Amino acid sequence: MIIGIDIGSTTTKIVGLEDGEQFAMLTVKAFDPVTSAAGALGKFLIENKVPISRVESIALTGAGATKIVDNIFDIRTEKVPEVQSIGFGGTYLSKRCNGLIANIGTGTALVDVRESGVAHVGGTGVGGGTIIGLAKKIINVSDYDRINELARHGKLGEVDLLINDISETDIGFITKDMTASNFAKMSETAKDEDFALGILNMVFQVIGMVTVFAARSLGYDTVVITGNVGRNDVAYNVLSEISDMYHVDYLFPDNAQYATALGAALSIKNRRIC
Repeated sequence: MIIGIDIGSTTTKIVGLEDGEQFAMLTVKAFDPVTSAAGALGKFLIENKVPISRVESIALTGAGATKIVDNIFDIRTEKVPEVQSIGFGGTYLSKRCNGLIANIGTGTALVDVRESGVAHVGGTGVGGGTIIGLAKKIINVSDYDRINELARHGKLGEVDLLINDISETDIGFITKDMTASNFAKMSETAKDEDFALGILNMVFQVIGMVTVFAARSLGYDTVVITGNVGRNDVAYNVLSEISDMYHVDYLFPDNAQYATALGAALSIKNRRIC
C-alpha cells in the first residue's frame, strides 16, 4: 500500500492506494506539519485496521511537506511536487487523460495536464483563505461550514449592486438579477447571512472568470474542480451561471477534496488515468 498525504495550512488529508485503487481516506486538523503527518497516518492505520508493515511507501505533498526531513515511522517517505499531485489526482478522479484542474484551497491553483506533462499555468490568491479572512472580519465567523450555512439564507441584493439596480434591462448576456459590482450596495439592513453570501459569491465569481480565461487560452471547454472549498451550493450555482454564459463546463468529481493526496500516491508509481 502507498499512502499519500497532503499537508495543508490547517488540514491534512490522507489517502491509501492499493493495487492502483483508492483504499480509504480521511482528514485531520492540526497546524504543525509533523504532528499532522504522523497523526493522520496513525489514525488512518488504526481506523482501517491496516498493519504498518503493509505500507510500502509514503508520498508527501502540500505546503507543509517541506517541514518534514526524515522518513515517517521508518517508512520510505518521498516528497511529490504539489502541482504534479494536483494534476495526477484531478485527472484520475475525473477519468480524463488531460485537462485543466482548478484546485481551490487557501488560494486557487490552475494546473494543465497533458501527455507531455503537468504544468502550473497560474491561478489567484482568492480562495478559501479569502472566505475565512473576510468572514472573520465582517461577521465574526471563521468556521467554513458555518459561513456556508449562513449563505444559504442570504440575499445577494442586500450587499451587491445588481444589474437591476442600475438598469431596467439586461446588459448583453448579463441578466438583471446578476451582480454589477460586488459589495457596492451594502444596505444598512444587510444581515450576516447576506454578507456570507456576498463573500462566497465574490470569491467564486473571481475563480470562475479566472478559469474561463485559462480554459479558453489553453483550448479547453471543461474545468475540473478539486479541493474542499468548492464543495458548496454557492460554488455550484455561481459556476453554473458562468458555465451557461461562457460555455465552459465544470466537473466536480467525487472525493475531490482528496485529489492532491491521491495524486501524490499515484505519482510514486507514475500512474495516470491514461
